Amino acid sequence: MTYIADFEKALEIGRPPNIRTLFPNSRALIVSGKVIDRAMLAKGGAMTIAANGRNHLIIQGALQAAQRAHAAIIIEIARSEGGANAYCPTNYWNMARQVDALCNQLAITVPVAVHADHYGIKKTTDIPVAAVEIPTIFEAGITSIAIDASHMPDADNLLASIELARQVPVWAGLETEVGEIKGKLGLSTTAEALFIIQGLNAHDIFPDWIALNNGTTHGLEATAQGIQVELTAEIHKALAGYAVSGAQHGTSGNNSDRLRAIAAQTYSTKANVATALQMVSWGLLVNDYGNATLDANGDFIKIPGEGVTEDLWQEMRAYAAGKGWKKGDYKSLNLPFENKIMGQPKAVRERMARRVENFIYTLLVEVFNAADTARFGVDAILEAGSYDIGPKTGRIESPEEWTELKIRERAATLTSDKGPQGNFDD
Repeated sequence: MTYIADFEKALEIGRPPNIRTLFPNSRALIVSGKVIDRAMLAKGGAMTIAANGRNHLIIQGALQAAQRAHAAIIIEIARSEGGANAYCPTNYWNMARQVDALCNQLAITVPVAVHADHYGIKKTTDIPVAAVEIPTIFEAGITSIAIDASHMPDADNLLASIELARQVPVWAGLETEVGEIKGKLGLSTTAEALFIIQGLNAHDIFPDWIALNNGTTHGLEATAQGIQVELTAEIHKALAGYAVSGAQHGTSGNNSDRLRAIAAQTYSTKANVATALQMVSWGLLVNDYGNATLDANGDFIKIPGEGVTEDLWQEMRAYAAGKGWKKGDYKSLNLPFENKIMGQPKAVRERMARRVENFIYTLLVEVFNAADTARFGVDAILEAGSYDIGPKTGRIESPEEWTELKIRERAATLTSDKGPQGNFDD
């Protein structure tokens, strides 16, 4: 059969129940995150972008790039960016609606997952709130989630992950995290990664991805430290029996060669890109690392005729200056300026989306090896005959060995450096 014929069948059976309820007449192939992971595994040595949709035009550009590359893709937002205290206009409750509308508008025919990234749990009192809120984001069209309790000690991380996994539909993509993303400090260890994956497995929880602190950071990367490929490969190899893929956070700030190595030499299938896309959409000059280039005065360099209009950029700069914001705080411009961005002429909006498209297309095709993975995503749905393609593994660990008491005893034997305290949400 042709891809289009298979796409039609996948549309019929591959959209999860929440998506069918929200968008009964849609032709957007919004799928579980599991489908995207399987597509990358089927190709081998491939990972796709988890594009952080801080504004509407980033989402548009990302979907255009995926269609052009015929690649399965993930659109995401983190809790700090798009949760109850959002600083972005895209949030957990409107992201799926934006993705669905754009897929239909642009005739997108590749599988797309809608991912709630970094659903952060920082203390045990956050858990009851999360237990109420997580179902609401799935009701709003989320199809994949990262439960991130890595801010807490290992035992509490695992116990919170076990409890909150009950709120995640069995068909949905699931990511877990061990070790906050804080650069070269607080690096994750094999023992920590095995601890959380084995503990989850004992409770019949089979994450699709694990995120590590493997040497990178979020936001504006000022050093060339970046991802430690060998550490990542070592940990992934130790986890191989549990069939968990890697989620590479903090991808902005790493050059193309390092990212190619992550795709080729580790089991990573998902690469988060956030800050770079924001800067690209605004029309700022970025380097190969995806970091904004600064001029001699330490200011961002706006490319004339690219991104937002020159007048709007000056207004954005003045707003940030009035707030006393540093360069890393410019992410907070997304919420107050979304309507002004969308109120620019169509030609300006289109050039913003096109710049994001070109940037992501290059990543998908020349760096991540994700081209033509849409086919594999559709195949995964057709082979399963359902939107629920099931876990990649079964229970290996004994539940009796992973009670709360034994979890705390095991955690006490772990030796690890969690790194400095601070805000490492996104």
